[in-house]
Amino acid sequence: MTVKTLLTAIAVVALAGAAPLAQSPDPMLGTWKLNTAKSKSPYKSGTSIVEAAGDGVKVTADMVAADGTAYHWTWTAKYDGKDVPITGTTPFGAGTMAALTRVDAHTARIVGKKNGEVILTQTIVTSADGKTRTLTTRGKDAQGQPVDTVSVYDKQ
Repeated sequence: MTVKTLLTAIAVVALAGAAPLAQSPDPMLGTWKLNTAKSKSPYKSGTSIVEAAGDGVKVTADMVAADGTAYHWTWTAKYDGKDVPITGTTPFGAGTMAALTRVDAHTARIVGKKNGEVILTQTIVTSADGKTRTLTTRGKDAQGQPVDTVSVYDKQ
């Protein structure tokens, strides 16, 4: 084996070993602030913190509705579509569950349920540059009223 062939083989093995390190982290991770100017949303302010939690995420949200009602909730889920409880106060009422799935590298879907019934679907799309994410929510609120919102968040 020539020196050139040996060096090439070493380089290929080294690059192959580094490939897992080059994988980008979950684009949903970070602190996200609601951009009310770009949103069609019932909130006047809001922040979401999405942290890694094993092979899933922990989400903590703090929102203030246009009428001044403050909401704070948290949940932890894997991207496996299994229902997990949401704790705290949400605009969708007590006893809400969430199921998280990955659609593609920059898109996730959340299905919200209450008493086993689907009450909302949320699609979260993170921009290619990772600086913004758009959350589209369709379903019904705790009073059974229709919800159809688009919330744009800026990464902090």
